Amino acid sequence: MCTPCCVSQLACCCGAAACSCCCNCCPKIKQSTGTRLMYALYFLLVTFICAAMMSPTVEEELRKKIPFFSELCVKMKAGENCSTLVGFSAVYKMCFGMACFFLFFCVLTIRVRNSTGWRSAIHNGFWLLKFALLVGCCAAPFFLRDEDNFLKVWRYIGATGGVLFLFIQLLMLVEFAHRWNTNWSSGVEYNRLWYAALAFVTLVLFTIAVGALAFMGMYYTHPEACLYNKIFLGINGSLCLVVSMLAISPFIQKLQPKSGLLQPAVISVYVMYLTFSAFSSKPKEVVEIDGGNTTVCVFPFNTGSESDKKIVTVVGGFFLVGCIIYSCLTSTTRRSSAALRVYRNSEPEAERARCFFCCGDDTEDYDEEKTGSGQDVIYDEKETTIYNYSYFHFVFFLGSLYVMMAVTNWFHYDGHRIEKLLDGSWSVFWLKMASCWVCLFLYLMTLIAPLMCPKRFEA
Repeated sequence: MCTPCCVSQLACCCGAAACSCCCNCCPKIKQSTGTRLMYALYFLLVTFICAAMMSPTVEEELRKKIPFFSELCVKMKAGENCSTLVGFSAVYKMCFGMACFFLFFCVLTIRVRNSTGWRSAIHNGFWLLKFALLVGCCAAPFFLRDEDNFLKVWRYIGATGGVLFLFIQLLMLVEFAHRWNTNWSSGVEYNRLWYAALAFVTLVLFTIAVGALAFMGMYYTHPEACLYNKIFLGINGSLCLVVSMLAISPFIQKLQPKSGLLQPAVISVYVMYLTFSAFSSKPKEVVEIDGGNTTVCVFPFNTGSESDKKIVTVVGGFFLVGCIIYSCLTSTTRRSSAALRVYRNSEPEAERARCFFCCGDDTEDYDEEKTGSGQDVIYDEKETTIYNYSYFHFVFFLGSLYVMMAVTNWFHYDGHRIEKLLDGSWSVFWLKMASCWVCLFLYLMTLIAPLMCPKRFEA
């Protein structure tokens, strides 16, 4: 049992075979899914290393646990206490290497149509060699001589790529909302229970959005301070109400019969989350109450002890990584890539309603490899690729830049630590607030685009 598994893993690491687990009880896995999970694992590994580089706590623990730590750093020519391997400059270099890695594969896999060519073999296999390449790409920038100019130029490139990644993420959210509504609405024709499911989920989402609005109105506003919070909370709440009413208006329903309240419910929840995140990222405001200075407009949980702040930071960090991986993996299918070209009528005419519609349809038959000693692999890309390889790597390239900017607190990197990821910064506040408006604008455009260009959206 062990020998065949070792052989298959060796073929995966050093050959073009698809990767799979050694356990027989694992469910079948598609080749396209396994490949994307492996790249996501590489991405996640570098992201955690970057987070550790921005943490003085990790540096102190290494100094305590590793014998002769200072002497080892000097022999490695890494500076006193390995100063060149920590801080924002080290994160910039690591993410530069990861970005170059994904950009190389983006160029390599341009116009790949199936998994039978040599470029597809490199994309889907040779994982040990690609890991070595990733390590080399991440290590090479640490030997740059002109570090100052590199950091200045790469900072603005990273900011541009990070903003573009946020835009794609927002566009995919709008596409996800429309796809969810379309899929579940298609089930109404043969089972009326899908109506109940749509109504229930819509009600829950709107309840969450309204609850978040009330929560922020209670804890993030103050009669004598927090003017921006009052203004933007009112604006974002009003805009969510406007798009919700517009989605079920008669002139929108005439051209888009499946437009309903589920889509604006999803958008409203996300906008409320971004608003809450923006308020949490804003520098704290202090007012004088009863002769003493009091911090106002803050989350009550975050005003407690130091341990509370650490919990909030850890949860926020895991949520950040989860959003990045989800965006990278879900924005690269052909259906999602088509959303970037704004062809809303490109969805299949007959769609089967499913609870987990975004996980892919399993109705098609593909060749299956019986390993006999591990997880079975379904080769689903012999005739055509399931997703765009080049665009997949491009999204990860942009995701690398976004991680670099997010971990180093965008342009406020001086003295920044990963433990203070949620601390106040005006640049992060305005970025998240602008993301709210871009998200609402994109959804609004999907509603009114058929009115402006009716011929393009005709069935």
